[in-house]
Amino acid sequence: MYGEDVLAGDWRRRRVTPEVDADPDLVVEDADSGFCGAVVGFESGAVVLEDRHGRRRNFPLLPAAFLLDGRPVTLRRPARVEVPAARRRTASGSVAVAGVRAQVAKASRIWVEGIHDAALVERIWGDDLRIEGVVVEPLDGIDDLVAEVRRFEPGPDRRLGVLVDHLVAGSKESRIVASVTSPYVLVTGHPYVDVWQAVKPAKVGIRAWPQVPPGRPWKEGVCAALGVAEPADMWRHILGRVDSFHDVETPLINAMERLIDFVTVPQD
Repeated sequence: MYGEDVLAGDWRRRRVTPEVDADPDLVVEDADSGFCGAVVGFESGAVVLEDRHGRRRNFPLLPAAFLLDGRPVTLRRPARVEVPAARRRTASGSVAVAGVRAQVAKASRIWVEGIHDAALVERIWGDDLRIEGVVVEPLDGIDDLVAEVRRFEPGPDRRLGVLVDHLVAGSKESRIVASVTSPYVLVTGHPYVDVWQAVKPAKVGIRAWPQVPPGRPWKEGVCAALGVAEPADMWRHILGRVDSFHDVETPLINAMERLIDFVTVPQD
């Protein structure tokens, strides 16, 4: 008269609708309407589903209200997940390493042509080089590069990287560099007459770097064309506009990255 006895059989093994976290992109079907979509969020306690046509509908989180792979489930809002803070990056674009002190200087070195080159390298790659324990040393030009390399006595654990300005085919610089043959020395460079020119003109507030007639000192010619009295004033302006690798030209970036790899990564 009253139908089946609800306590008949093994009632302890009756099926319980599983609870499932409504994680983003989980695809479920609303059991009543047949609307099928992916979880895209929550509004006023309801889950928001979006179907393959981009249509969205809200559904309350009721028991056994959804189908997952054809089986009833109860959706629940997942616990809030802490989003990790964005990783800080150095001016060179590498991931900053927290809590690591600068290493004691290694025997390997990177040489640049002058103090302006050294200051620009420090501005962009300084954090990376301190962690690696690599010192950047300015030269007074590269006219005596071959003799300087000989005095340095490069070797497997004493590598040398050299950054050269205006390293283009047929230049004086290219002829000097060709005389450096040690396998423990890597010379790279950029095509710009001076490291100033490796800074993007827009960062300095100009459309392009001025053309300087042959025979005139380049920095002097630039200052004259831009109406700046002293090269030192112009350099302070340039360096003050550089914040990261985004502010310099790609050939300089590529050259420096190759040098850093050469003096820090173990070679076979």
